[in-house]
Amino acid sequence: MRALVVDDEPSLVRAVVGYLERDGFDVQSASDGEHALRIARQDNPDVVVLDLMLPGIDGVEVCRVLRTFSDAYVIMLTARADEIDKLIGLAVGADDYLTKPFSPRELVARIRTMLRRPRAAGSAPRGYPITDGGSEPAVRRFGALTVDPQAREIQLEAIEVPLTRTEFDILDTLSERPRQAFTRAQLIDRVWGADWFGDEHLVDIHIGNVRRKLDDDPQDPRYILTVRSIGYRMGPG
Repeated sequence: MRALVVDDEPSLVRAVVGYLERDGFDVQSASDGEHALRIARQDNPDVVVLDLMLPGIDGVEVCRVLRTFSDAYVIMLTARADEIDKLIGLAVGADDYLTKPFSPRELVARIRTMLRRPRAAGSAPRGYPITDGGSEPAVRRFGALTVDPQAREIQLEAIEVPLTRTEFDILDTLSERPRQAFTRAQLIDRVWGADWFGDEHLVDIHIGNVRRKLDDDPQDPRYILTVRSIGYRMGPG
């Protein structure tokens, strides 16, 4: 597995690179956004550890550009605990965040949890509806919205909607059982994995991103419904 660590604090970079290399990763590092994007284009990392505050191009812009050519997992690092930092980072396509100071061991554990999530076509979780052929998950339709688990593709009114891998996995989980209300903990268990640990409200931020891309008004939702005191479910199929 290839990892890219982007931060302008040399001591932090050395610590994170060391932990990742001891865990078997092929690791590269960059201290600014321009260099990070050049490396990402050349080496196609599986995961990017990205500081929010960088000289030159900041982490938000790096993540936005990265999402135009890469589906690598992105963990955003922020030196402040302000909620706005987390919201901005995740809104441009980051999958998770950590607030400094943090344990490199915790970072590696989160990366390992994400990378265990199935990615290959046909590797959908147990329980998907099956087509007549008996081998591929069925396409799911919710009005103008189509969810294709096999192709990992979302279409709205026949136009493909670009989702990050985490955003797709959330919508995939909800659409698999459209009448079931999922708690945040259940979504984390299905999408991030049972051994993930962190703030469960990460789910709310990703749900908000999906709704925005689907033009789904949370006050009058067509696709993702909020179930009061529980969590979320898909609207009627």
